[in-house]
This record gives sequence, structure tokens and C-alpha cells, in this order.
Amino acid sequence: MNIYRFQGDAKGRNRCVEHGGLIYAVATADGQDIQEQTRRSLKFLDESLEMAGSDKTRIVQGQIFLADISQKAEMDVVWNEWIGPDWKNWPQRACVGAPLAPGTLVEIVLTAAKT
Repeated sequence: MNIYRFQGDAKGRNRCVEHGGLIYAVATADGQDIQEQTRRSLKFLDESLEMAGSDKTRIVQGQIFLADISQKAEMDVVWNEWIGPDWKNWPQRACVGAPLAPGTLVEIVLTAAKT
């Protein structure tokens, strides 16, 4: 099976990778607060998924890392707006507190099926 890599701007990693019908993508973004960073990261992920031939309705797993787990409820507001009300499009999702790079409040990792 082929591995397809989609180049991004960050040195040492790609924007997303597709293999065996699955797309692997990760995003962080700058912003003033957890909601702005989440919103911008999800927009970046939308672009990555589209680039690789998928979309958010095809996400099978999401992992969200928060610098401050007490901000989960604030992040969830943005996530839930983005993922939509139809439970049939919701992925499995984990959300954990983790040390992140300075200034980074959220990092989102997705695995999606290719359309």
C-alpha cells in the first residue's frame, strides 16, 4: 500500500498522511484563548482533511490534548458547534490534560476515513 504525505509548514512533520484509506492529521493554532485556538485548529484540520480527500463526517477517532484540563468545557463548546448535532458523524474522542509547547492551549489529533 502506498503512503501519501501532504507537506505542511512545520519542519519535521507533514500536514497529514494517508495510508490504507485512513488519514492522520494534527493541528495547533495560535490565539488569545482556548476557544480561539480550538476554532482555528479545527479550521486547519478541515483544510487538511479536504486536501487528503475526506471531511469531518469521516473522522473515526479524535484525541484532544489540553494544557489546562479545566478548560475542557470551553473547548467542548467550539468542538460541538464544529462537529454538529448528528451523532452519526461523531467520532470516538478522548480529551486529556498534557504539557504542551509554550502558548499552545490545545492540540488536536484526528484519524479519518478517506471518502
